[in-house]
Amino acid sequence: MARPTPAQYATGTATVVLATLTLLLLTGTTGGAGVALIAAAALGLGLGAACAVARARPAAPAGTRHEAVRRHAGVAVPGGERGLRG
Repeated sequence: MARPTPAQYATGTATVVLATLTLLLLTGTTGGAGVALIAAAALGLGLGAACAVARARPAAPAGTRHEAVRRHAGVAVPGGERGLRG
């Protein structure tokens, strides 16, 4: 499983905090059950925001990872570059 990026942490945290404050102020909830429900909803929103940031990342150019793996393995790469053992 991939580790979350700093952008995912920041987006998720900001979403949870802002959603919790906004919902508490808008609803005027003071009871324990209401606060727990709002906190759970805010956590869900934060998770959704963090996942949306992960999907929004642009994909790496084609062949980049393949060439990096070949270089690390010591295989000669086309174009005159040589691997670690070459």
